[in-house]
Amino acid sequence: MQLEIVSPEAQLFSGDVISVTVPGASGSFQILNNHAPIVSTLVEGQVKIQGKIKLDEAAKSKFTQEGDVTYLNIQSGAVELSDNKVILLTE
Repeated sequence: MQLEIVSPEAQLFSGDVISVTVPGASGSFQILNNHAPIVSTLVEGQVKIQGKIKLDEAAKSKFTQEGDVTYLNIQSGAVELSDNKVILLTE
């Protein structure tokens, strides 16, 4: 599944991942390949990305990586999934 993470400053990441767990307004939820389309607001919390990903040097300081799991702390945002493409808009 394709993941794109965009902040007001720049695109932080774009690439293939196995899954994404996000802090939704009604609680955290996981998005996997072939998940039903969804749009949700996000609250302050941690985004968990599973899969071996390569981060740009400019964005690397915003993420924490532990093996094949990558974390991103966010203040708020929105997520949209359609046709196995996740777009995460975050602050």
